[in-house]
Amino acid sequence: MYKPSWIKVLEKYMKKSEKVKGKEAVVARKKKIRQYGIAILIALVVLAGVAFYFFNPFFAKAGDTVSVYYTGSLTDGTVFDSNVDKTPLVFTIGKGNVIPGFEDAVTGMAPNTTKTMHIPMAKAYGAYDDSLVFTVNRSDIAIENPVIGERYSIRRTADNAVAYIKIVNMTEDTFTIDQNHDLAGKDLVFTITLVKIA
Repeated sequence: MYKPSWIKVLEKYMKKSEKVKGKEAVVARKKKIRQYGIAILIALVVLAGVAFYFFNPFFAKAGDTVSVYYTGSLTDGTVFDSNVDKTPLVFTIGKGNVIPGFEDAVTGMAPNTTKTMHIPMAKAYGAYDDSLVFTVNRSDIAIENPVIGERYSIRRTADNAVAYIKIVNMTEDTFTIDQNHDLAGKDLVFTITLVKIA
């Protein structure tokens, strides 16, 4: 059957056009596959990072029970406490057994690593509170042989709770007591070695 030349040209052009469209479709499909692959790879990396943070046994995190050695000092270098060469301090991160800044310092540490951390008073023992210094009758507190400047633990009659006080002055009839922690109002520096994560 005879086809006019313009139909032959049109068919030839259409075949070329279909080939181009087919190639473009293949390229577009490969591009989409590549994009999906990159998205899946990014998702896997994020999931691995989350799993590493929450399930990594090599770094201390909230809920872990840890053993540490520490040396605590004031910003002028005066050491106020240390358990180095003694029994390690054992506590669970997040339970509030130690000051918040100490927990923050241990979080993220790996066993057998040491760090020195500056802890501001807000994350240590708080600001010094003048309202916690007051005078009481001697008859209200039973302390044998009281000494000015010494700390004592007493049981409050009002709520039967234990309070820690320091006697800052006394007369025959009264005690002036301070319920602030000795380190209240002070920034602290701790050098901490993480011994193990239980």
